[in-house]
Amino acid sequence: MASASEYTLYSGGLRGSEAEFGVQAEKWGIKEVTFSYDGHQASREKGIVVLGPEELKRGDISMEIVCMRMKRTYSNTETIRKVMQLIFHMVNNGFQVFAVGWIQPNDTVKGGTGWTVELAKLFNRPLSVFDQDRNAWFKWQDNSWVESLPVIEHQTFVGTGTRNLSEEGTRAIHDLFQRSFQS
Repeated sequence: MASASEYTLYSGGLRGSEAEFGVQAEKWGIKEVTFSYDGHQASREKGIVVLGPEELKRGDISMEIVCMRMKRTYSNTETIRKVMQLIFHMVNNGFQVFAVGWIQPNDTVKGGTGWTVELAKLFNRPLSVFDQDRNAWFKWQDNSWVESLPVIEHQTFVGTGTRNLSEEGTRAIHDLFQRSFQS
């Protein structure tokens, strides 16, 4: 296995899950890239990369497709569009995807985190979600969620999730890094 310093975490640096992924990355000496845009309020600014309008456009996708994949509707506001574009850059750069939140009965994940999960599915990326209701990790395998304890296996990875991180969610992120990088 490569040294932790050879890994890179991609996130949006928001409070909650993304901030905790960043804290753990810093603890283990992992490089951080925190994507942002003008007006985005990241709570973690280590490794910040501000995406300009042209860079954001590269992550543009039809809101109809987003609504179809997420099985819900969104207003077509500029803020939602920018968030979806930022998420594209996270998933496009980080190969393995980890998220903390809630898996819904329709197999999507609650909130904006759900778009990260859907892009990971669409891009056929290794994907794990810690479900805070069930207090367990699940991986996306053969078009369904399977309980599975993940490790960080790819040198580029995404860490994202809910801003309402529970103690169990915090522990799950901590333990993920511990399992992945302890000698």
